[in-house]
Formats: sequence, C-alpha cells, structure tokens
Amino acid sequence: MSEPQTLLSELAFPEGPRYRDGRLYFSDMHSKEVVAVDLEGRRETLCRVEGDPSGLGFMPDGRMLIVSMVDRRVLRRSVDGQLVEHADLAELAECHCNDMVVDAHGRAYVGNFGYDLHGGGEHRKASLILVEADGAPRVVADGLSFPNGSAITDDGRTLIVGETMAARLTAFDIGDDGSLSGRRLWAQLQGAVPDGICLDAKGGIWVASPIGHAVLRVLEGGEVTDRVAIDNEAFACMLGGPERRHLFICTAATSNPAEAVASRSGRIEVLEVDVPGAGLP
Repeated sequence: MSEPQTLLSELAFPEGPRYRDGRLYFSDMHSKEVVAVDLEGRRETLCRVEGDPSGLGFMPDGRMLIVSMVDRRVLRRSVDGQLVEHADLAELAECHCNDMVVDAHGRAYVGNFGYDLHGGGEHRKASLILVEADGAPRVVADGLSFPNGSAITDDGRTLIVGETMAARLTAFDIGDDGSLSGRRLWAQLQGAVPDGICLDAKGGIWVASPIGHAVLRVLEGGEVTDRVAIDNEAFACMLGGPERRHLFICTAATSNPAEAVASRSGRIEVLEVDVPGAGLP
C-alpha cells in the first residue's frame, strides 16, 4: 500500500464519505456542509444542512439522501439541488442520527447515538431504523450500542453495522422486505472502535477507529490484516476511485463540535490499496 496523502484540508469534521461518478461526497458535519471533491482536490459545496449533515447515500435514480442529525431527519436532494424532507425519524430515533447505508432498492438503514454524547448524557442503547424508498420509517433492530457505520455485501443479503461503544461489528441477514434477522457477532475489536466502515472484494472490512490514529482492515472473526497509521484520528473511510482501490479516510484532531470548528484540523486523506472495494456503500 502507498502512504496516506492529503487530498483536502482545513475542514471542520468530515464524515459519511461516498464515491460516485468520479467524485468523493462527504459531510463536513460541524461546518453544516455537504461537499464533493475530485481526485485532483477540486471541491464543490453542494448544500448546507442546518441540522448537521452526517450519513450520505444515493437512491437508484441518483438522488442523494442526507442524514440531518440534530432534528433526526433524512433529507433528499434532487438533481437540481433542492432539499426536501424524505423521512422524519424523531419518533423512532433515541437521539441524534448519524451514519447511513442505502441499498440497491433505495432503502436506507440509519443509526443514532442513543444518548447525548457531547452533552455528557448517560449511555443508552439505540435502534437501527429502515427508511423505505418512499420515506416510510420503521425500526428493524434495537439494543445496539451506538450503531454507526454500516455496509451491505455484494449480494445484498447481509448488513454489517459498527457498534462503536461496544467495539464490535455486528452482522444481520437482510430479508426481501429489508427486515433484519440472524443477529451475530462479525468481529470483536481490540484497541479500536468502529466508526465509518467499507467492504472490499475479499471479504475484508476497512474500519475507521476514532481512537488509535489508524484505519484497520479486519476479517470476519476479528483478524486484523492491515493497519494504516494516521496523524489525526480516523472517523470514516470509503473505497472508491476508478478501480475502487483508493481508500479515502475522513480524519480530524477532535470530534468536539466547538473545537473542530475552531481548529479546522479535518482532512480527506487517500492512499491506494491492493484489494478493490465491494458491496455498498
């Protein structure tokens, strides 16, 4: 593998990276912006989300879905740039919504904090919410410890979600209607916690860990095959580029909202890896 190089810097807190049509899309969460950048480092601010943008995804027709964290909504951005409410999750999400993966049918799986992380709230378990393509939401799993980054296998039959506060990756079988069953441990992590994740073509999962200054490639069962050291902390990752061999990493010195805005230490870093990406996102 190559060494990480900075593609874009002076961000507040980049999260939710997704690669599509030659550009990386991500949320600069604490700047309240959704941004796109190409491999030459040319950036475009696509929209502002006053409720703090987080997870991103695309419906089959190319419309973007954006998690609005604080007000617990999923927004939909049309091809002409207009933002509308796609789903209201306020009655189902226990606290701020966070990461999301959108499947091939346009259904979105959305996690949430479960408790007021930055306000010093007491830890509580949280639900994983499925938003149908028409915007109808329902809970498909509960009792998760900060459900965060998620990925779906190539065949569309398995979802893996990172439980950040339990330091583990948890797998589910996906039913024809999007329901989840067969909950099981995919990997228990040691000395790391999962935030954003992405799959590769040999069954590995790249895990961005907000502790340890590294991203890890993990196999089912917990074996770590690769570790990439990062100066900042790593909060999300995505395999993209022309052959899906570019590993994009969202990094920052802190996740504290006020400190992140003040320091603007956030970066998009990128390196090339041997095994290309697979599945979703």
